[in-house]
Amino acid sequence: MENSKYMNPYLAGLLLGLLLIATIYITGRGLGASGALKSFTVASVETVAPSHTQATKFYKEYSGEHTGSPLMNWLVFEMVGVVIGAFISGLISNRLNFKLEKGPRATTRIRVIGAILGGMLWGFGSQLGRGCTSGAALSGMAVMSTGGIITMFAIFGGGYGFAYFFRKFWL
Repeated sequence: MENSKYMNPYLAGLLLGLLLIATIYITGRGLGASGALKSFTVASVETVAPSHTQATKFYKEYSGEHTGSPLMNWLVFEMVGVVIGAFISGLISNRLNFKLEKGPRATTRIRVIGAILGGMLWGFGSQLGRGCTSGAALSGMAVMSTGGIITMFAIFGGGYGFAYFFRKFWL
């Protein structure tokens, strides 16, 4: 039998589904990453420019007025757990390395600029779409939301369509 470095995808999907059900049951909300990013942004602006935070409706809505800090949000703890879990998983499976992966025709510069632009577009898009892919698609599909189903099709369709134009960097 082949020694695989990765978890069985069917088992991983089952565990993710159980986690999603538990999260919805315990918190009344699904999983998502953009809420944690929003909390980090609000906490940063609150530290640098507290008067701006109090004068701006967006920041005021998410500030830590009621909880003491915007970082005291369960989504922040979720993302910290994801980072720690990914690190431990990589360490246990001997896949922990700090290298930049890229296709044979992509330069390091193209890869870094693409990653930065992709991250910025993800952040911007997650705010326009009222959540990230895990929040909109996974959590939406879990409750059979029409928006979640459409989002899942759009994510995969857009990904395949976009990959067609950029595959030359990886092949």
